[in-house]
Amino acid sequence: MAIRKELADSYGSDLLFADGFDSAIIGVAIGFDSSRVVYNAEKMASTLVKEGMSHEEAWEYLEFNTFGSWVGEKTPIYIERK
Repeated sequence: MAIRKELADSYGSDLLFADGFDSAIIGVAIGFDSSRVVYNAEKMASTLVKEGMSHEEAWEYLEFNTFGSWVGEKTPIYIERK
């Protein structure tokens, strides 16, 4: 939870976070639209694998429940590194 407080202190308390994935936060995107929390998608999948999902199940879950969700202009950004 420390990373959330640190980012909120620096960028404002109105940042939106993906619950359960603080270890996958890689920073905050800044620009014209607003400050948005940025996540490493592979680390998010690894978190779900550690909780018992297969890698395929984890990606399917994230694609359906997280990556495609829009919760306003502060919606987090998810990056897949190749």
